[in-house]
Order: sequence, then C-alpha cells, then structure tokens
Amino acid sequence: MTASRNFRILVAACLLVLAAVASFIFWAAPVRDGAISWTAPMIARGWMAWTLATAVFFWLIAALLVAFTLIGIGCPEVPRTGILRIETTRGDRLFISLLGAGFINLIWLGLVGSHQPWALIVCLLYALAVFRWV
Repeated sequence: MTASRNFRILVAACLLVLAAVASFIFWAAPVRDGAISWTAPMIARGWMAWTLATAVFFWLIAALLVAFTLIGIGCPEVPRTGILRIETTRGDRLFISLLGAGFINLIWLGLVGSHQPWALIVCLLYALAVFRWV
C-alpha cells in the first residue's frame, strides 16, 4: 500500500469515529415535547452538568484536535515567527485561539450578559487574526 492510500484510510477511520461519537451524543440527548433539549441534563442527578451543548462543545474540541493532527501528518509544517516574535506551529495557534476564546466569552458574559452568539463572532475573528498574524 502506498502512503497516500494509508493516509486516506486513516482520515476515513477518524471521520467514522467522529461521526459515531456525534451520533451517540445526539442519540443520548434528552427529548422534551418532541424536540431535542439543549439545556436539559443528559445524566439525571449526574455529578457534572452534561447537557447537549456541553457534549457538542467537547466533541468540537476533539474534532479540531483530530483535524489538526491529520493536517500535520498530511502536510508537515515549519514553525513560523509572527507578531509575537516567537516560533509557533498550527497547534500553538489553535491553543492561543481557544484560550483567547475562553477569555473573550468570560469577559462578554461579565460585561454584556448571557447573549453569546455575538461573542462567538468576536471569537472567530480573533481566531482568524491569530492564525494569520501570530
């Protein structure tokens, strides 16, 4: 087998696992009045507030890590120096973006309130800036 074929098999296997986990998350989601409830606990009287939104958040983080791993395997990179004057890789920039997004959401929650969709847009713009210039 060629390396290209092995890589395609690896990508397909990762996508299959991620799809299976996503299917399980939505299968396990609580349903109220015929609709999926995003805020109802998935585990009654559980030790953690596992809601559908929480599970999807962690699934997205895992999917990002898998995607960046596959990108790193498929086309290795050379660290680059940005405006911070430190060498960063894609993974470093992803970490900086996620850390900044957490702080942006906390500041937004404290100053504006719980209307978070606009904070998501700010976080995406921040991530684009980090990946472009850091």
